[in-house]
Amino acid sequence: MSTRRRSGTHAMDGQAKEQLVRQVVELRKRGRAEARPAQPPPAVPARGPASGALWKLDQHPGYLQVKLMREGAQRLGIPDPFFRVHEGIAGSLTQIDGRPYLNFSSYNYLGLNGDARVSGAARQAIERYGTSVSASRLISGERPPHQALERALAEAYGVDACLTFVSGHATNVSTIGSLFGPRDLVAHDALIHNSALLGAQLSGARRVAFPHNDWAALDALLARERRSFQRALIVLEGLYSMDGDMPDLPRFVEIKHRHDALLMVDEAHSFGVLGRRGLGVREHFGLDGCAVDIWMGTLSKALAGCGGYVAGERALVDNLRFGSPGFVFSVGMPPPIAAASLAALECMLAEPWRVAALQERGREFLRLAGEAGVDTGTSQGYAIVPAITGSSVSAGRLTQALYERGINVQPILHPAVPENSARLRFFLSSEHSEEQIRGAVKALAAELERL
Repeated sequence: MSTRRRSGTHAMDGQAKEQLVRQVVELRKRGRAEARPAQPPPAVPARGPASGALWKLDQHPGYLQVKLMREGAQRLGIPDPFFRVHEGIAGSLTQIDGRPYLNFSSYNYLGLNGDARVSGAARQAIERYGTSVSASRLISGERPPHQALERALAEAYGVDACLTFVSGHATNVSTIGSLFGPRDLVAHDALIHNSALLGAQLSGARRVAFPHNDWAALDALLARERRSFQRALIVLEGLYSMDGDMPDLPRFVEIKHRHDALLMVDEAHSFGVLGRRGLGVREHFGLDGCAVDIWMGTLSKALAGCGGYVAGERALVDNLRFGSPGFVFSVGMPPPIAAASLAALECMLAEPWRVAALQERGREFLRLAGEAGVDTGTSQGYAIVPAITGSSVSAGRLTQALYERGINVQPILHPAVPENSARLRFFLSSEHSEEQIRGAVKALAAELERL
């Protein structure tokens, strides 16, 4: 792990930092207000001085926010940490700009992206089916790898059927958006992923958030609101991607039965991570697959592919197969991706030591970080451990300091999280060694002390 000399930074007092943050927050609010007007906007002339320059893309609030953040980072002397080009497979190690880095910014939880068996399955699929199905699956895009992967995932969940989508984000958007409508209620955890929020907005359902992991608050909410709606959906994550904690799933199952609600669990970060064999949050709690109505997951984390899936009873899957816009009107998943994810699932089930190693590394990172005084929030040490800095500026400085010590870890800044919850997010892998974990936490603690 190479240590390079730190570049100089420009000083900025606390008042100036606060002013930058306020500007970003104000731009964010303005953008939201313009995106969702309370009443129809007044007519604006197509030409002439009255229209000003608001129609220009360089005056869009979203772009102005990005521009302000870039300028602020430059004034603070913090290099842009985003869109760095990785020059090979990113696992526990990676290469950027010709230099090796210890890597904590990859979802390659089980080290199966790049595994010879997984890559070999993709190559064989390319030779037989090409790189695209060149059509929606409904029309003429169906291929054997799709069906084989879906059967294997349904078996892993112990449910009737499964359907794969070309995008994990679109899986949530299209599933929730097509199954629910204006007469329904969607109650979701306050920290639920953006894709579920957009799906609920698309559906037109009444959307209500309950405090993070607070099953009692959800119970009270449904007792108060449920009877006013035709259907009610509860949406949780199996392992929360920003905080690394999980819901008390058995409690939520009890609540969904008590209020005749449907329960959807997003397992993007929990399948392959939780449970003795990596079968997710249901295995962690010892639940039957039918305890949850809608299982959602992604192929881009532990399963070394790309896209998403929904698993559950046959009626759910048939409904989505013929009625979900994100499936019906989209090209089918490329066969090499389906074949690779199937091979990764088979490797995971055949080699449970990978899941055990990942869980051990996560526990060790969390323990060492706690002993070093690092604020890890509510993380439970399963693959995701945040280091909360309390400000976006501090998170940016800390990312750069670690980068210069040969450690690649990304910051999570406002507005992705509240400003006082800005953090670095460490993704663990089964391929990280104990020595790498100890070295990373030692460097993290040292740089936090310098901040």
